[in-house]
Amino acid sequence: MIAPAEVVGSVVILGGVATVFGAAISIVNARFRVWEDPRIDGVRDLLPGADCGACGRAGCRAFAEEVIGGLAIPAECTVMGEVEREDVADYLGIEVGDADRRVARLLCAGGRDVAPYKATYHGIESCAAAAAVTGGGKACPWGCLGYADCAVSCDFDAIAMSPFGLPVVDVDLCTACSDCVEACPLDLFVLMPADHHLVVQCKNLLTGDAAEAVCSVVCNACGRCVADGAEGLIEMMDGLAVVNYERIEAENPRAIERCPTGAIVWIENQQFPELLVEAWSEAS
Repeated sequence: MIAPAEVVGSVVILGGVATVFGAAISIVNARFRVWEDPRIDGVRDLLPGADCGACGRAGCRAFAEEVIGGLAIPAECTVMGEVEREDVADYLGIEVGDADRRVARLLCAGGRDVAPYKATYHGIESCAAAAAVTGGGKACPWGCLGYADCAVSCDFDAIAMSPFGLPVVDVDLCTACSDCVEACPLDLFVLMPADHHLVVQCKNLLTGDAAEAVCSVVCNACGRCVADGAEGLIEMMDGLAVVNYERIEAENPRAIERCPTGAIVWIENQQFPELLVEAWSEAS
């Protein structure tokens, strides 16, 4: 049987050890604690909380830290509306600022109505799976496969599939989060400023008749857009028209007027047609 004195002694010793360690932890915490601006949580609460990365940061909290540190401006959050950006600016007593809005653009116009298939794919309804197994069966190896990986990946419902199996981006809903860019196994999506209206919707590297044999809406390297556009605006690279966006001030719709296939387009604004929205809603 343990004597009461021994029990009391053990309790006293353990209590003393706990007190010493507690005091040590408090001292270490006080000395090495990193101060954090309490406004970070305040700004974080005003942000959408999507953590989508559209602002170029790892998430909303990282964006809040940079806004408070003067390394970012509220306008860079493309998910917030104008009122929400004003709320963040008012909370911090700063200006909303201006930022170039970016949107996702699809570099392909070859839906099932204009681009033939050389084989039939049977398998998982996924572009990534089709590309890995058979290339998707499309005659144009650079063309959109149409299995909607991009639309599935979009958390903002900014992408719907047309009746011809081609993604359509609603620029009013797009936040430039880059999920569609990462989801497409053929790298057919790019993010670009919304005011860049001239887009070559093709990545086919064939030329002439060989190109038109696999898609009727294809860049066939005729060079008319190069001749018609402002000097230096477009050049041919590996048989494909490439827009030099550093010459964006010279951008104009004349470059598309003589394109024989419609591969180069001028996009002012792109939204879902009502029938497309209904079809996508029913499919979802």
